[in-house]
Amino acid sequence: MSESTETVASARCAIALGSNLGDSLTILEAALKALAQTPGVALEARSQWYQTKAVGPPQPDYLNGCALLTVTLSPQPLLEALLRIEANFGRIRRERWSARTLDLDLLLFDAVILNTPTLQIPHPHMTERAFVLVPLAEIAPHWIEPISGKSIAQLVQTVDCSEVRLA
Repeated sequence: MSESTETVASARCAIALGSNLGDSLTILEAALKALAQTPGVALEARSQWYQTKAVGPPQPDYLNGCALLTVTLSPQPLLEALLRIEANFGRIRRERWSARTLDLDLLLFDAVILNTPTLQIPHPHMTERAFVLVPLAEIAPHWIEPISGKSIAQLVQTVDCSEVRLA
């Protein structure tokens, strides 16, 4: 079986969603619908949307949130599906941390720890980012991040959340 069609029995994963170009709220809501319509993906829960300051070069604030999915795709095909959805919403990758219409990051995949040239799970920066941890703690406070062994609720207490506010 080729990797692009590899499936798993069923796995739970967490993703982060963000947008700061265009009508971000409409884009994020439509991205959730696109995810829910993706074969092998079921949307289980979603956070509220949060307005956050951008990381990187000067740019507009972001709307960020997280979602929990149940998937029958393995991590790499799931990443490919996320990248296709980003592209369908006009995501162009020019500069690291630049403004974008849609950003979908695979944060957690069950308790998997994976490090390949194209994918790291858990997401390598998630434990440092309030704009990820605040919405994730809303929907998955007890999920254990497998590298630190800490729950999302514990991790969110270790970052400055002062610039993350409900949209």
